[in-house]
Amino acid sequence: MSGSEDLFREEILEHAKHPRRHGTLSDPDITFEDSNPLCGDRLRIDLHVKDGRIRDICFSGVGCSISQAAASMLCEEVEGKTLEEVKRLTRDDVLEMLGIELGPVRLKCGLLALKTLKAGVYGIHQWPGEDE
Repeated sequence: MSGSEDLFREEILEHAKHPRRHGTLSDPDITFEDSNPLCGDRLRIDLHVKDGRIRDICFSGVGCSISQAAASMLCEEVEGKTLEEVKRLTRDDVLEMLGIELGPVRLKCGLLALKTLKAGVYGIHQWPGEDE
């Protein structure tokens, strides 16, 4: 393991133990919840939006260190950005933020926050192909 991977792992653990932007917002303009049924991770993201820009963002839920750290890091990253900028975020952006390679199972954990955030921003109630 390289020194930079060690630093990223430390940052992930720090965000998992002491998440930033953790909690809920009263009267959010956008709120969305999603889960990863394979591992039991559950996530809710609340947004206050003004003039198309994220003014405040919080997340709540339970999950593994990867899902919680990714949510914490993503919330910090997108606060102040426009909804259009959020719509352009990709899985590669989140993976770069995390800075470590994730296998197929952990990849779903790492991307749950992005999936939840984008679904809220787009107003999606269910991803195509998911059961009711």
